[in-house]
Amino acid sequence: MARRFVFVGVTTSASSMVPIFPRWREALDLGDVELEGWDLPVGAPAARYREAVMRLREEPNVAGALVTTHKLGLFQAAADLFDELDEHARRLGEVSCIARRDGRLLGWAKDAISAGRALEAVTPPGYFAGGGHALVLGAGGAGGAVVERLLAAQPPPGRVIVTDRSRERLERFTEVETRLTGDGTDVLATLPPRSLIVNATGMGKDVPGSPLAAGARFPPRSAVWELNYRGRREFLRQARAQQDELGLEVEDGWRYFVVGWAAIIEEVFERPILAAELDRLSELAAVARR
Repeated sequence: MARRFVFVGVTTSASSMVPIFPRWREALDLGDVELEGWDLPVGAPAARYREAVMRLREEPNVAGALVTTHKLGLFQAAADLFDELDEHARRLGEVSCIARRDGRLLGWAKDAISAGRALEAVTPPGYFAGGGHALVLGAGGAGGAVVERLLAAQPPPGRVIVTDRSRERLERFTEVETRLTGDGTDVLATLPPRSLIVNATGMGKDVPGSPLAAGARFPPRSAVWELNYRGRREFLRQARAQQDELGLEVEDGWRYFVVGWAAIIEEVFERPILAAELDRLSELAAVARR
């Protein structure tokens, strides 16, 4: 029986990784392994998360899993079912990577690594030297990873503000400003030029809409990062409509998608991926992007 690499998401059959994975499997010589999607609704009950983790524990041909939208919910509901969690998972309260090794179930939070690699392309070294701020829309796993990398930047942003609809999610952020809101438009208006605005909400992919009102205006010469790589991505459309007028640098979630999957494949299959190989994987993935 072929080994299975599980993808825990919302609409996994629509993921670009479905046609990409066979190409990556061959390029990385992963052998006889199949990608299998497990769909759970956004905000699934704790019992559903525990059921999924128990399946990962008990089904012997499962090598491991990648978790997207459900990173926080899965940790909150089923952290006790893991034999070991890495320090990032415990600190951030999320699990994005799961592997079975010698009968033990291990979990990691890989978003901070992926976010760091992708953030370099959006905000190169010294980007915030002019005093720009950072607005992270969404306090989920991806938002938390981006904040962690921003606080480590040299120099860091003049302010880091995180918005979310959930008070519980915002309570994790003790070193930055937080706003309990589903619309970040008012906060956006306070940002100076050359800031960074990130959509880490999942709106535009998992659920429709944008975390900004239709008439929202981005600060001039800012970087705008849409973490979603597919879907209607209304936030991305808003940024691109103002790109030329305001001199915006607009980035979508494609690089984040590629490096995120690569980091988890490295861990699950204990197969290091070199920089040149990552470039090759990105080339192979371009078919799905087109």
